[in-house]
Amino acid sequence: MPLSPATGALLVPLALLPISPPGTEGPAAPATDRVVDARFDRANGIVPARAITHAPDLVPYGAQVRVTVGRAAGRTTVSVELSGVAGAHEFPAHVHTGSCGADPAASGPHYQQVAGSDAPDNEVRMTLRTDPGGAAAAAASVPWQFRPGEAHSLVLHAGTPAGRHAPADRVACVDVDF
Repeated sequence: MPLSPATGALLVPLALLPISPPGTEGPAAPATDRVVDARFDRANGIVPARAITHAPDLVPYGAQVRVTVGRAAGRTTVSVELSGVAGAHEFPAHVHTGSCGADPAASGPHYQQVAGSDAPDNEVRMTLRTDPGGAAAAAASVPWQFRPGEAHSLVLHAGTPAGRHAPADRVACVDVDF
């Protein structure tokens, strides 16, 4: 049965896709396992917030965050994008063990792949440096994957300049089940 011109036109793009024999693929790109898009809100709102601010002077209500988690070949990459937060600021960010809550301490300690190790790649650490308009992006990669059920949030610390906050204060939290 001959193909109509319209059907043939639909099949041409498929013919242009690269096809490789099995086992000849290039290095695997990180697979995006999880994306969290949220606006920062108060912890005790009517609707539970996915992203909580504890310091609206640095992370105002309505500021936006995107957290992307990718995994490939035993590695994990966590990327964070912010907009609408304090401009010209440095926010240290880490993955924590607990979920976000009204009490900043609810997010628990930093997630460590090996408890108590000081190795630089034992934690997911990054610093988000905002432009004057309050936007920033940063990413961190580690040579391991999170243990299931042990990492639940990404926390922004006050950093510098901290104003009335201590640099290590937890100023915002995003629930992400890593």
